[in-house]
Amino acid sequence: MNEYLIENLNQVDSPALLLYPERIAGNIQTMLAMVDGDAEKLIPHVKTHKMAEVVKRQVDAGIDKFKCATIAEAEMLADTGARHVLLAYQLTGPKLRRFCELVQAYTWVEWATLVDNPASAEELGQVFAATTHKPVIYLDVDVGMHRTGHPVDAGLEALYRELKEDGRFDLRGFHAYDGHLRDTDLALRQAKADAALKPLEDLADRLEAEAGVRPVLIVGGTPTFSVHAHRPGVWCSPGTCLLWDWGYDALLPEQPFEWAALLLTRVVSKPAPGIVTTDLGHKAVAAENPLDRRVKFLNLEGYEVIGQSEEHLVLKVSDWDMIAVGDAFYGVPFHICPTVALHDEAQVVQGGEVVGRWTVDARKRRLTY
Repeated sequence: MNEYLIENLNQVDSPALLLYPERIAGNIQTMLAMVDGDAEKLIPHVKTHKMAEVVKRQVDAGIDKFKCATIAEAEMLADTGARHVLLAYQLTGPKLRRFCELVQAYTWVEWATLVDNPASAEELGQVFAATTHKPVIYLDVDVGMHRTGHPVDAGLEALYRELKEDGRFDLRGFHAYDGHLRDTDLALRQAKADAALKPLEDLADRLEAEAGVRPVLIVGGTPTFSVHAHRPGVWCSPGTCLLWDWGYDALLPEQPFEWAALLLTRVVSKPAPGIVTTDLGHKAVAAENPLDRRVKFLNLEGYEVIGQSEEHLVLKVSDWDMIAVGDAFYGVPFHICPTVALHDEAQVVQGGEVVGRWTVDARKRRLTY
């Protein structure tokens, strides 16, 4: 806990998102070590942190491929030094026009996006028809999450062959996210991931045998990173591991990442014996989980979260007499990704002091395009 404490605390308002760059750097190195130092195997997702400063540190470590979910995240990546950007979201409506404008503005970036059906591919092709750009695409594949993607069946192979022959596109391969696999037992997670991916790998084998070139397979996220890190012929796209959180720390005990982002909150009231209220409301920490899975305080014991509203978090505490209004608590979010998206900026902590601020650049839905 001591390594997270801030000495110049009176200069930091709350609630605040705190970032620890040394730990981010350590997590980047751990991510690289898990793929035996092969940065080419990585295409990290940026939706967790949405920050140019974090991307810069990955680029400096030799990582130049990234995955994102919004046009704003894509633009942030292009501005920060990424050379290969996959917008891992099937685009429709105005997003297609925005993406097309972005691609034409950043010609030095290799852009790619996803499709999972012929109509969406046709819509993409029509938008880019007036340009000289041939969109790089990957087929989004449903390997069990049932959120997006085409199932692995004869229709997927037919769609692959159709788009491979379509001169408007540069079809590179497949994208398969298995975020539904969240077993704490690594062996069980491994077995499920292997089974889920095998039909797609078999299809890739057939296509490779026929054409002499293996389609690229972009697989997994943070939960199955341990599983896919040593799988030959795939790119891995972890993201949460750059900042880490309480939820994944409990779920994935084999992954040695460290908490690099905390929340600072202060006691603002002691309305009744045994009860304290802090300023960590819905607007400062992700609230999609039950009350007991929103934040874990590192410098407070014997407490229970009993209520939360937009601006307040109410705790039942055992040491009520020892707590004063103004006391600061440091907490690890259960889910860091939507928590970061609630903050415009993060306070940067080095050597026990806040030394600056990093903007959460892509928290916005729109930067320029």
